Amino acid sequence: MLNIEGQVVDSKPEDFGPPVLRLGFRPFFLAAGVFSILAMAIWMANYVYSVEFNFSGIAPTLWHAHEMMFGYVMAVVAGFLLTAIKNWTGEEVLRGKPLAMLFLLWLVARVLPLTGLVTIEIIAVVDVAFLFFLGLACLRPVMKVRQFKQIGIISKIFLLMLCNVAFYLGLLGVLADGVQWGLYSAMYMIIALIFVMMRRVMPMFIKNGIDGDIELTNRAWVDHSSLVLLVLLWISDVFTDYDNATAVFAVLLALLHSLRLAGWYTNRVLSKSLVWVLVAAYASFILGFALKALSITSGISPFLSVHAFTVGGIGMLTIGMMSRVALGHTGRSVFEPPAIVFWSFAVLLLGVFVRVVLPLFNMEFYVYWIGISQVLWMISFAIFVVVYAPMLLSERVDGRDG
Repeated sequence: MLNIEGQVVDSKPEDFGPPVLRLGFRPFFLAAGVFSILAMAIWMANYVYSVEFNFSGIAPTLWHAHEMMFGYVMAVVAGFLLTAIKNWTGEEVLRGKPLAMLFLLWLVARVLPLTGLVTIEIIAVVDVAFLFFLGLACLRPVMKVRQFKQIGIISKIFLLMLCNVAFYLGLLGVLADGVQWGLYSAMYMIIALIFVMMRRVMPMFIKNGIDGDIELTNRAWVDHSSLVLLVLLWISDVFTDYDNATAVFAVLLALLHSLRLAGWYTNRVLSKSLVWVLVAAYASFILGFALKALSITSGISPFLSVHAFTVGGIGMLTIGMMSRVALGHTGRSVFEPPAIVFWSFAVLLLGVFVRVVLPLFNMEFYVYWIGISQVLWMISFAIFVVVYAPMLLSERVDGRDG
């Protein structure tokens, strides 16, 4: 079996209960797909059709932003890391009942705001506890084998936990700017985590996924400077009023990541859906940096850059990674995905265009652009769930454990 790093790992079947509890990607990827549809349907009902929801006193726009970050994205992150860390370290991660308990924390944190029956304090405790125990679950095997190079990735889980704490303190009136600090810091933290992971795996995926040989260009100075600039952009954008500095950092990041992507790109990726979706995601992040600068210099809506980052960058990247990892870790070929997977990606890419690009030309129909993109998002993830749910709920096709 080839793991996420492309290394050969031998494993024997073990009994950790039903197949869905045998590795973290199974319950969390499935839940991420289903939840993304439900959460978007609820948001569409509220935003487009003015259906009122309580959300335990959380404003609908804040609930939407929070749940897509800390609900959907963190489910994907949990599934990915709890699978990858087992392969990186050779140590066991949460499986069986312990995995079910961690998943239950995530699920309860998603359901409680929808009931309108509990206080924000209770929701906060459950939601923060999920991130805390996820961080511990990822940290334990890494520390056991002293694989300290992974600490940078795992530390972002605890930083995201602090972002979530800030969000809830803001809701409770304890931290004046806590809501904005928490949400936007989480977005930049997730982007940082994604860039670290993409630098690690994307060149390998491109090399392995296309036909023929290719020499990719990697530049260490781009790797280091882009991360430093992202930290500066985060601080400038979230915690200061230095708009000119924010615009400069955003432009520099757009240029640096364009240079990196150019070193990885080949037209041969266009025939491989599990590869071009990652390229499209990367391009969306670059577009997000450009739109961030334009929101300052040209007065366009700042939410266009936010949704280039989230719907385009994070959305395309997560559905692409889930689609690839789920195939590989259920014993299927990542080189021959089901044909319909292409349409899942294509529909979501169209949704990015409608949500981010069309408003640049016509803001008069903004609510329609949002509504159409919401429908396209739900269609995309509905395809994902229909295709991958049977794989995630059943045994590996090769009889191995996992």
